[in-house]
Amino acid sequence: MHNVSLMTARHALAGLEREGLVERRRGAGTFVAAPKIHFNKLMSYTEQMSSRGLNPRSRVLVAKILDHDVEVAARLGLPATSALVKIERLRETGDEPFALETCYLPAKEFSGLVNSPLGRASLFGTLRQEFGVELAYADEEVDATTAESNVAELLGVPRGAAVMRIRQVIYSTKGKATIYVVGFYRSERHTLFIRRFR
Repeated sequence: MHNVSLMTARHALAGLEREGLVERRRGAGTFVAAPKIHFNKLMSYTEQMSSRGLNPRSRVLVAKILDHDVEVAARLGLPATSALVKIERLRETGDEPFALETCYLPAKEFSGLVNSPLGRASLFGTLRQEFGVELAYADEEVDATTAESNVAELLGVPRGAAVMRIRQVIYSTKGKATIYVVGFYRSERHTLFIRRFR
């Protein structure tokens, strides 16, 4: 149909398989794979989903000011008693929960985020457009953990199911710690690519 050789088609399918877009099943054929998100570049959820041709949706569960949280303040390089903005969102694609992310920012600079429509807008985009803050890079800790009851219920997985947890400190182009994120991700839908050099 496409006027290419069998070998060319096989190479193309092998490339699509490496990218996680298709999966081969012995004796059955090649099928479109369930969508996965690849964490190999600092992108907003909206950018990640759009780049994969998916429709991003977020449901804001919490948007408030915390009096203080010593651990989060330390991660952001703030005094222990600093007020913080807490934004917790359930990330969805289609009708399916994808991730549960909680973002913390210094309330001194970003208290207006509590009233921002972050169910429909990207946090990265809002920071750029409304606050003039450009994000540059993130330091991340990635580990596997089990879903506690609240996380399991929101993600639609059994309690105790394996989930991927990513904790990020995201820095602005000025080198300032701007956002601390704790995210729980359905492990079957996420792949972390790491390039290692010798």
